[in-house]
Amino acid sequence: MSGVIVTGPPRASAEDVTALAGYGVATVHEALGRTGLLGSRLRPIQQDVRVAGTAVTVLSWPGDNLMIHAAVEQCAEGDLLVVTTTSPSTDGMFGELFATALRYRGVRGLVTDAGVRDTAELRGMGFPVWSAAVSAQGTVKATGGSVNVPVAIGGRIIRPGDVILADDDGVMCVPRERSSEAVELSRARTAKEEATRAAFAEGELGLDRYGLRETLVRLGVRYQPYEACAADSSGPGW
Repeated sequence: MSGVIVTGPPRASAEDVTALAGYGVATVHEALGRTGLLGSRLRPIQQDVRVAGTAVTVLSWPGDNLMIHAAVEQCAEGDLLVVTTTSPSTDGMFGELFATALRYRGVRGLVTDAGVRDTAELRGMGFPVWSAAVSAQGTVKATGGSVNVPVAIGGRIIRPGDVILADDDGVMCVPRERSSEAVELSRARTAKEEATRAAFAEGELGLDRYGLRETLVRLGVRYQPYEACAADSSGPGW
C-alpha cells in the first residue's frame, strides 16, 4: 500500500470551531437536519468532555500506526486527529505517547474507528479519545498510508479541515464550508429548546406544544376509559 501526505489543507474557521464547541453533538446534528453523525460505534473513554477541532485525517493499514507518526507533523493548534484503517481493525493503534506528542502541538483529541490503549493514562493527562475498541494489542510501523485525504467512518466522509465535534453522545462531522451555517442553525435551535424547556417547566405538554394531538387523531389513535378496555373481551387482557 502506497499513499500520500497532503500538506496545508484548508481548515474551517477557528471562530466557528470554538462556537460549535459550545453546543452538543445532538444539538448540532439536529440543527443540520439530522446529518453528520459518524455512527454509534465510537464511544468516549472518558465522561463529561466535549471538544471540537479541525480534522487531520489518517488512513492506515490495519495493525500499523506508521501513518499516525507521519500525521503528528501535520497537526497544528486546534486540530483533532481522525484515524481509520483500510479494513476493520481493533488493534490498539494509539496510546499515551502519541497523546503526549499531539498535546504539545495543541491537538484537542482523537477519533478512531480502530482501537486505543493506555486509557487510564489518557484520562489522567486529559487527552480526549473516542474509539470503536480498546485493546492492548500492539502494532507495527511497516506499511505506507495517507494523511489529510478524505476518509470514511460510519458511512460519513470526513475531509481534512472539516469540523469534528465529539461528546458523551457520540461524534459528528460538519463540512468546513458549512461551519458558519452550523453555528447559526445551532444557535437558533438552542434558543427554541430553551423556550420549550421553560414551557415544560411550567407544565405544558409536548402533545400541545408540538401539535401532536392532531397527529394522534390522524393516525387513528383514540382515548378509551379503562373500564371500557377491561370490558372488551377482545382486548389484550387487563
